[in-house]
Amino acid sequence: MSTRDTRSPVDPALRRLTYTLIVGALAVIFDTTIMSVAIDDLAGQLHTPLATVQWVSTAYLLALSATMPAVGWAQAVLGGKRLWLLALALFLAGSVLCAAAWNAPSLIAFRAVQGVGGGVMMVLMATLVMQAAEGRDTGRTMALITVPTALGPVIGPVLGGVILHLGDWRWIFLFNVPFCLAGGYLARRNLPEDGPRPGRAPRPDVVGMLLLLPGITAVVYGLTRLGGPFLPLGAVLLAGYVAWALRRGADALLDIRLLRHRALASSTALLLLAGAALYGAMLLMPLYWQQVRGESALGAALLLIPQGLGTLLSRSLAGRYMDRIGARPVALAAFAVTLAATVPFGFVTATTDDTLLMAVLFARGLGLGAAMIALMGGAYLGLRHEDIPAASGISRVTQQIGGSLGTALLIVILQRTTADTRTPAALATGFATAFWWTTAITAAALPLCLLLPRRGRG
Repeated sequence: MSTRDTRSPVDPALRRLTYTLIVGALAVIFDTTIMSVAIDDLAGQLHTPLATVQWVSTAYLLALSATMPAVGWAQAVLGGKRLWLLALALFLAGSVLCAAAWNAPSLIAFRAVQGVGGGVMMVLMATLVMQAAEGRDTGRTMALITVPTALGPVIGPVLGGVILHLGDWRWIFLFNVPFCLAGGYLARRNLPEDGPRPGRAPRPDVVGMLLLLPGITAVVYGLTRLGGPFLPLGAVLLAGYVAWALRRGADALLDIRLLRHRALASSTALLLLAGAALYGAMLLMPLYWQQVRGESALGAALLLIPQGLGTLLSRSLAGRYMDRIGARPVALAAFAVTLAATVPFGFVTATTDDTLLMAVLFARGLGLGAAMIALMGGAYLGLRHEDIPAASGISRVTQQIGGSLGTALLIVILQRTTADTRTPAALATGFATAFWWTTAITAAALPLCLLLPRRGRG
């Protein structure tokens, strides 16, 4: 009986719900990675410097991270189906508005609208599946959801390259429309109806929202200016949020008291660095091939495929070893591989062999993929079951913030090191400097890995 239950297929209703959510979420999954090869084209066609255009990605990531902590409250107020349809409609509206943008500031603003809808969808998708599973078929069902997420870095840049090769940048956003429409149609049919709204809605953490989001934004914007009044202002706002969250406790937007657990605290710090190393380099690498080597967006995207394949292939291997020996040794090995595979980019020239760089990228993908699995899996050791959703919110938000910081900082460094350069050789030197910063961010993660708990310890 038990063996038959273990081998039985996922419940058809649960499988149908999962596929319904995936169809809508594909737009968000691909949109995050498609932009990595479009930045150079956007800078040229909008006649805007890279330091400004990178906010097309940074604003999206910031809006994504700012929205995620409020999803639990919004679901309690609206219900899962209503909230999913609202978020999908918001992402659709943001995509259409992005396609109609007339300059860089309008595109950045509309990307933030996209990010709000996308942030809700990425959190709510896993929540709705877990609630529907009720403890059954959880592993196999979550595997169905994570496969498209893992495929994003492989397929997304190639899709972006093909779209830019066949049309202009506006089609990158119009590409989302069919997924949103099909996802909305399936959601109306297949998602379970929401029950009656609660008589007394839970109170949102308005003060937390007013402190945390502006604080993060001010810090990121201050980094793009490498100083100025925004950095200290952001630091003050974030310090105010810490004081407020400690007083509010479990009702805070992010319950930072959970960071007293070493597993979550060390994983969170590492996810910040991993997010910066991943998203920041995702912008630098295609730009190197486009600006220094003269590749098209499609050519750059094809050269990035090995990194995505490495990330995809390392998932199962890292999971097996983590179960055997724990998160600490897996994370140490993964970040060591990532570091070793990032160092060669610090020596790039205008004539570095593409085959060598693709081999290095494959190894870098293996390291980053394994690191993410180790950090996500090891974050919850020692936590109570009821604390896991809040801890998951902290982890997701931290990774997105790391991505925002990484893209902002590295693009500004690149802009400053290549400001007065014209030749490919001089441009390559500027890129090498930016890659050394990526290497330093990755290296900073290695000693932090020693703070991860051993297997089975909290």
